[in-house]
Amino acid sequence: MKTIFTLFLFAISISVSAQSVIGKWKTIDDETGKSKSVVEIYKNGDSYEGKIVKLFRAQGDKPDPICDKCPTDDTRYNKKVLGMVIIKDMEMDDGELDEGTILDPKKGEVYDCKIWLGDEGKLNVRGYVAFFFRTQRWERYTGEI
Repeated sequence: MKTIFTLFLFAISISVSAQSVIGKWKTIDDETGKSKSVVEIYKNGDSYEGKIVKLFRAQGDKPDPICDKCPTDDTRYNKKVLGMVIIKDMEMDDGELDEGTILDPKKGEVYDCKIWLGDEGKLNVRGYVAFFFRTQRWERYTGEI
């Protein structure tokens, strides 16, 4: 009986962790449909962050880009994109991350951000300014880094 109970608890813990926003996510450009990077979302103290851990480079792309379009007063200005924290100060509220920001290093723009799990286990990542927003659907990443 103990073995069955232990297996039951183990199965529940796997199910819960599989539905968490924490982990590695393949970013998908909502305009082109192409994979751009892998972002790892993790807890840092009382908030959540996300950093770029892998870049998918197309032929002709810079192999090791820097954020030269970031605001000059941002600590990420002229820093390497690979390893950069692009999601900051997110708070967990009822299974969703909110109240933080996300940086688009290609455009150098910082947006308010909301992140939640959507259909089929995909991650909805919304960047917005006032009433204007864009939402990308990221896929869980299980490949090599």
